Amino acid sequence: MRIVTLAVGSRGDVAPYVGLGVRLSEAGHQVTIATHAFFETMVAGAGLGFAALPLDTREELMARAGSGSLTGILAVNRSVGAQALPLGRAMAEAARGADALLLTPAGWIGGHVAEGLGLPSLGAYLQPMTPTREFPPSTVTTRSLGAWGNRAAARAVLEWGQQPYKNGVRALRAELGLPPIGHRQWLRDLDAARWPICYGYSPHVVPPPADWPSSCTTAGYWWPALSPDFTAPPELAAFLEAGPPPVYVGFGSMPTRDARALSSLVRDAARAAGVRIVLSAGWAGLDASGDDVLTISEVPHEWLFPRLAAVVHHAGAGTTAAGLRAGVPAVPVPVMVDQPFWSQRLVRLGVAPAAVPFRRLTATRLGAAIHEAIAEPAYRQRAAEIAAILSQEDGTIAVLKALNNLV
Repeated sequence: MRIVTLAVGSRGDVAPYVGLGVRLSEAGHQVTIATHAFFETMVAGAGLGFAALPLDTREELMARAGSGSLTGILAVNRSVGAQALPLGRAMAEAARGADALLLTPAGWIGGHVAEGLGLPSLGAYLQPMTPTREFPPSTVTTRSLGAWGNRAAARAVLEWGQQPYKNGVRALRAELGLPPIGHRQWLRDLDAARWPICYGYSPHVVPPPADWPSSCTTAGYWWPALSPDFTAPPELAAFLEAGPPPVYVGFGSMPTRDARALSSLVRDAARAAGVRIVLSAGWAGLDASGDDVLTISEVPHEWLFPRLAAVVHHAGAGTTAAGLRAGVPAVPVPVMVDQPFWSQRLVRLGVAPAAVPFRRLTATRLGAAIHEAIAEPAYRQRAAEIAAILSQEDGTIAVLKALNNLV
């Protein structure tokens, strides 16, 4: 089967689909990832086909650095929406000749492409998006709005999220020979057709809501592909050997207005907690190198995290999963979108103390949270228990079953 995954977003929005693609390829399928040029090396290095999509998501995020979580994401959404037509055209070009399409949440425009080309498709999502009474929309809030309010809010988020794209979608549908359709009706049609969605996280982390339709499957995690010939940079290997396991601090693709100030905050937190730090430069370009802090560029979480005492991160879906798989305590520092949701899950699972929201981050708060995560044995014990459960799951099986049902 020729499978094309339409992946839009940052590294955390793409890497799990590369890992899933490798597993699908091992099962005998031909897999192409259509994503941004920034990720071509990652995709091609995993032995998968690559097709280019327009936009530089790194540039868009960095341009909105410091603009606030809601303001920033609205601005990025508008910027992406303005490119809906060229994005849809590139998706259509990548999809020609495919047997099935996998659509990521930000790649939902591909649903119109699938309709226009007569291709079966399914959603492959990293966050719970289907409305439910059990919790509010994961990309907006962690505060329950009540059973009715939770469902209504999640539906509103799905509808509101399509608003910036409506002109581009209208033009794309015309080019594909499709009749115009309003976004609300389009969503209702997907629901009526029981359009399948596979959720790429563990049911032990987010149990599937009782009111979800049977077309929604909580599949289990899709792990990024680790290069078999990966070798740690010599300075990192030496740092790990030079003392007790350090603590990782990284904010992934999250931007910041003042990288120097944030780097200094991390250095002060390390001193307050009395720990050594491996600091990921990330897209913000952090650097706090010193006697007890080593700044690194990109290193696979799958290799690094099991070697650490704890991980401090922005609680993106992918980094959250990597920390759980590694079996180490976490200190979540959520910035925006679904990150407060995953932070809350980490705390409820018992692998993290209370989250430290980025907007309230200080060296004192971060240092105290790091100390608690390391000093209290229950966090590491619970993290090890969760990691053992996840090691028995295979999130690819449900996707293969859904694909077979499609075609």
